[in-house]
Amino acid sequence: MAKYTRIEVFQKMKETGVVPVFFHPDVEVSKNVLKACYDGGIRVFEFVNRGDFAHEVFSDLNKFALKELPGMILGAGTIVDEATTALYIQLGANFIVSPLLNENMARICNRRKIMWSPGCGTLTEIGKAEELGAELVKIFPASEVGGPSFVKAVKAPCPWTNIMPTGGVDTSKENLKQWFDAGVTCVGMGSKLFTKDILLNNDYGLLTQKVKELMKTVREVKGESLMNKIG
Repeated sequence: MAKYTRIEVFQKMKETGVVPVFFHPDVEVSKNVLKACYDGGIRVFEFVNRGDFAHEVFSDLNKFALKELPGMILGAGTIVDEATTALYIQLGANFIVSPLLNENMARICNRRKIMWSPGCGTLTEIGKAEELGAELVKIFPASEVGGPSFVKAVKAPCPWTNIMPTGGVDTSKENLKQWFDAGVTCVGMGSKLFTKDILLNNDYGLLTQKVKELMKTVREVKGESLMNKIG
């Protein structure tokens, strides 16, 4: 059963501005990565369903988070069907993220009051997702769909839409500024944060430092974007 409500999850995503996206088949590596992100200031983390027995790794990881990392909100990503959605909800997922729009997934998440973020690539899909109760839509693959200019175009007629781009987001201030200036609520980030050298060398201290720098950059960018809107 989820520990956090869908409103709490959304608010924390909005507050933090970054949702790390990660998978590794080794539960100990996953625990170390999650702890490094936690120490760096991350409080929302998406573990993706991309390998055999990924749900078993998630189960152990969520138990670890609940026991050792107070305030860390763990969710499951790359979910594409209702059966897998139900499985991860049973394992305590606090939110479900999908690369596509599946109405049956929406019904299952809504029934259990779980936050659901579907992948969308058009304004029509976004509108449908919002009709189905999605508080936050995932733009994926963000760089291929149209990048920050697509987000800006969507927000013009639909300023109430909350968007999380994934795919094409990196840790540089220039890149992050483009996304937040366009109006995103938060960003999803995977390989640009969890680089091969960090994982190969088990350099979790470096990852923590990288996350701290990322969080600082996001705060700066969000502050500048807000001032620009006010001005």
